[in-house]
Amino acid sequence: MSNAVTDPVDNLLSLTSLTVLNAAAALERGTAALKAGQTVFDLRNVLTVDSVAVSVMLAWQRAAQESGIALELKNLPPALQSLTKLYGVCSLLFPPDVKLQQDGCAPSNPAHDEFAPVKAPTTVFAKKTGLGNDPAPHHHH
Repeated sequence: MSNAVTDPVDNLLSLTSLTVLNAAAALERGTAALKAGQTVFDLRNVLTVDSVAVSVMLAWQRAAQESGIALELKNLPPALQSLTKLYGVCSLLFPPDVKLQQDGCAPSNPAHDEFAPVKAPTTVFAKKTGLGNDPAPHHHH
């Protein structure tokens, strides 16, 4: 017995991860849900995320805007919330009147906050990018 009859529109409640492994599928699924008339994505079960999750959510928002739909992303787990904060895309993903738990990311002045630098030690970025002084020099003999 399938519940497709009672709930034909996917609100992504069954999505449990949003990583580089399933980004394309999740993006497609969200776009299909938008086309089917869904305007609220419930992401409470998305417990496995990586940096691509933000790109997917932004792509969903773009697709919604292009269709003239206001997409609402609901119940983001802490992992997803902290990613949106880290990338400073809160104001892009959520309208200013949307308040996330623990004062989430409704900034006092979105115009300033959007361009505020991410507060993280520069060493983190140096390590990630592999640019600059590589701690292990490569010797080619």
